[in-house]
Amino acid sequence: MSLRTLDDLGDVAGRAVFVRVDFNVPLEGGAVADDARIRATLPTISELLERDARLVVASHLGRPHGRPVDELRLAPVGARLGELLDRDVVTATVATPSPVPDAPVVLLENLRFDPGEEANDASFAGTLAELADAYVNDAFGAAHRKHASVSALPDLMLASGRPSVAGRLLEREVDVLSRLLHEPERPYVAILGGAKVSDKLGVVDTLIDRVDALLIGGAMAFTFIAADGGEVGESLVEQDRFDDVRTARKTAADRGVLLELPQDVVAAERASLDARPRTVPAAEIPRGMKGLDIGPKSVEEFARIVADARTILWNGPMGVFELEPFSAGTRGVALAIAGATAFSVVGGGDSLLAIKKAGLEGSFDHLSTGGGASLEFLEGAELPGIAILEDR
Repeated sequence: MSLRTLDDLGDVAGRAVFVRVDFNVPLEGGAVADDARIRATLPTISELLERDARLVVASHLGRPHGRPVDELRLAPVGARLGELLDRDVVTATVATPSPVPDAPVVLLENLRFDPGEEANDASFAGTLAELADAYVNDAFGAAHRKHASVSALPDLMLASGRPSVAGRLLEREVDVLSRLLHEPERPYVAILGGAKVSDKLGVVDTLIDRVDALLIGGAMAFTFIAADGGEVGESLVEQDRFDDVRTARKTAADRGVLLELPQDVVAAERASLDARPRTVPAAEIPRGMKGLDIGPKSVEEFARIVADARTILWNGPMGVFELEPFSAGTRGVALAIAGATAFSVVGGGDSLLAIKKAGLEGSFDHLSTGGGASLEFLEGAELPGIAILEDR
């Protein structure tokens, strides 16, 4: 895949550049609680400012369903961006101000306050197109959404002869994930976790064709275990996916791919700080209890497999890592990957949060800013926000 990038943008001095970013960040007490996604866009924003462009920065935040929601306004995000850039950022009060405030960096209001954004409405995209002379997409986390600022807008810009290119973050994401998709160094080990197997069946099927080992933790593992006749107590199980996971296991076996499930789990009656956890075999969870983390034997086995890998992909926690009684499995897997010599890629908001909690942010080769987008990319799906920027 060859993308048009900032190198293809041409002279932007004095010109307005629309920069689509993913500032969908958590807010607490009217301030940004985690600025990782904002920091990830700084190389693109700083490069454009050094080239004397005027920036019209735009993002969504949360799910306001096409109407203004005070708690989802971008003013706190603009304040944090200004601190990181050490310059003033003007936050507009609407997504399509006319005229745009005369300032080097203008942050538009939450794009999803307008129903036209999620509807990929051409009229809304046309109004956005009036704000700039060029378009840059640096929002990998939204690249799989066929929304106005991601799909219709660059299409309109290109049709009118205005350049549309990828920012440095999007460029890096595509380069790294393409490496996993097409030329991973082997052995290639993937680790998947999270709640529902149905959310990841597509990537499970795709990875079985590409990896040497697939390790499955989190609640999604219990559907595999239950489909084999294991006793999983009150753990989350999707019975309507039994045939799918049995097929996945057979396909993995036929292709010589190791599909590893937890041997033991940490179980309790409920997920709470005052719960009384017990470590039990993963297929022998007592009635009234549910599996809430992988156990120490599982961590040890996962770590053994990871140690020999040359490429590692991790997406999804191993349990309810937000609660300390059920955090050891996710932390153990994070430490194992961090200590491996492999090229390591981590995606998914929960996995990134777990890494941050463990203080391991600098121990991985690539932290992907897009959970759903990275999985769809690895499934081989065409992402609208990327396809429109391909150099054909």
